[in-house]
Amino acid sequence: MFDVPWSDYAPALWKGLQLTVLYTVLGFAGAAVFGLLLALLRLSKSRILRVPAALYTEIFKNIPLLAIIFIIYFGLASVGIKLGAIAAGSLSLILFYAAYLSETFRAAIAGVHAGQQEAAEALGLGRISTFQLVIFPQALRLALPGTNTFLVDLLKSTSLLVTISAAELMSVGRLITSATFRALEVYLVIAAIYFCLCYPLSQGLLWLERKVRAGIPLTPRRRRRFKRAAVLLEQEGVLV
Repeated sequence: MFDVPWSDYAPALWKGLQLTVLYTVLGFAGAAVFGLLLALLRLSKSRILRVPAALYTEIFKNIPLLAIIFIIYFGLASVGIKLGAIAAGSLSLILFYAAYLSETFRAAIAGVHAGQQEAAEALGLGRISTFQLVIFPQALRLALPGTNTFLVDLLKSTSLLVTISAAELMSVGRLITSATFRALEVYLVIAAIYFCLCYPLSQGLLWLERKVRAGIPLTPRRRRRFKRAAVLLEQEGVLV
């Protein structure tokens, strides 16, 4: 391990780390938005909306991520649609993980008791307000464990982008190996970097999950609202 001049490759590793994080952020953000859209389509009463969403989910759940990467990067290029490594890599992650996240979101939304929607309608809330203020916050708590798992898995899956030379960590490791012929040392260091990324992330997400499960408000705005409500309840108790 000491035969590799790591100081010479530190800038390349740092850039690879930055790109790995970028792929993770872009991939997860896009997959979450697209996955939520797919979940809502699958819960729609219209068969015209449900069937294409269900078909998409089943197709992409049963195709390897590596095959999707090749189709997006090499396959589209063969028909004149050329995407850069960042665009192709991010799009591949979005398309693949949106299918899985849609299942998580669909189960979470369906898991919210029907009485919640009935109560919101009784209060005069519209469909959008009901979903935004009543259904979605509760579904988010239910979906959090599965979503956290997919985020860590997506981070690790960025290593597959080495196949299109996406300049992330694994691609940098391959370049260093080609220059030094020290494959064992290089890939051990790359694996250690991935561990240093994934382990704190997974532990932080577990901490967040415990906080959410305990009912602790996560945003400052909601915390202020809860504090005001607690003060009002305390004052009413004193008056009584």
